[in-house]
Amino acid sequence: MNEARIAVVGAGQIGRRHIEEISKHPGATISAIVDPMPDAAALAGRVGSPLYDTLEACISADRPDGVVLATPNRLHVPQGLACIAAGIPVLIEKPLAHDLAEGERLVAAAEKAGARVLVGHHRLHSPLLRRTVEAVRAGILGRIVGVIGSAVFYKPDAYFDGPNTWRREPGAGPLLINMIHEIGNLRAMVGEIAAVQAVASNAVRGFPVEDTVAMTLRFVNGALGTFLLSDTAASARSWEQTSRENEAYPTYPDEDAYTILGTEGSLAVPSLRLKRYATRESRSWFEPFACDTLPVERADPLAEQITHFVAVIRGEAAPLVSARDGLQNLRVVDAIMRAARAGGTVEVPAG
Repeated sequence: MNEARIAVVGAGQIGRRHIEEISKHPGATISAIVDPMPDAAALAGRVGSPLYDTLEACISADRPDGVVLATPNRLHVPQGLACIAAGIPVLIEKPLAHDLAEGERLVAAAEKAGARVLVGHHRLHSPLLRRTVEAVRAGILGRIVGVIGSAVFYKPDAYFDGPNTWRREPGAGPLLINMIHEIGNLRAMVGEIAAVQAVASNAVRGFPVEDTVAMTLRFVNGALGTFLLSDTAASARSWEQTSRENEAYPTYPDEDAYTILGTEGSLAVPSLRLKRYATRESRSWFEPFACDTLPVERADPLAEQITHFVAVIRGEAAPLVSARDGLQNLRVVDAIMRAARAGGTVEVPAG
């Protein structure tokens, strides 16, 4: 079978990771890199692919089989619409759009055209997350009561400098860049989110966007959750620093990003450390837990995502994370933003 020819738009940090995974994949090849920045030329030379300044020029010169959009958030919708209009399957990095109205516009266009759009919530391809979802659905925790979550880490100053100053502006804070991943995780593990409350601060960096947010969540199934997000915290309680899925990050096996709480047990994620009572009758805080760790085989979810995208391009699979799924994650983040601004509880529209 011919290799899927994939163009990568955006040669920044995540774009380079996509290029790396496509280059290693036996069923795919880089057809082009699209990026107007000067250092993109050296990357294209190393990869041995053509370089274009714009997506339109790339499509016109040498139409790819698929496109990965790894560009700043505000470019996701216009570039996604260009791929939809051209009939080219597209992987759009999260978030689907920089605001809810634009996300709805993209989803409407995708569904009208029957387009193959995969949203880059790559953790949904993680064996760790998949095993967690299986455990919850199997009922080993009993009825889910709540979840405690965190994504607290420290981004270096260089993360916001040079060509990345857009990350300081509205539409690019940690809610849209990072929390949207967590929303995808929470929806998969616990269920749909019905309402949120939030308090946000930008006291550390002083950028026009938030750097720390405390949230409470109410799920459709009645479970409750708390979540703390900060990109200014010297802490390891984040998915990247606990999952051992990305070698770029040091890992800390004594930490977790989530604890899922049920009536019969609790599961720490991503370590998958399980605490359960020996019998239903012995459930009491005076009684000891039986402790175990669920087995799992780790794999790089970005690599798994590219394998899935190749199948989507070939028409062998429907997108695991559809445009509408990406939109629902965006709806929850939009509700968190509105709750942080206005106070009170904000209901989340159903998908």
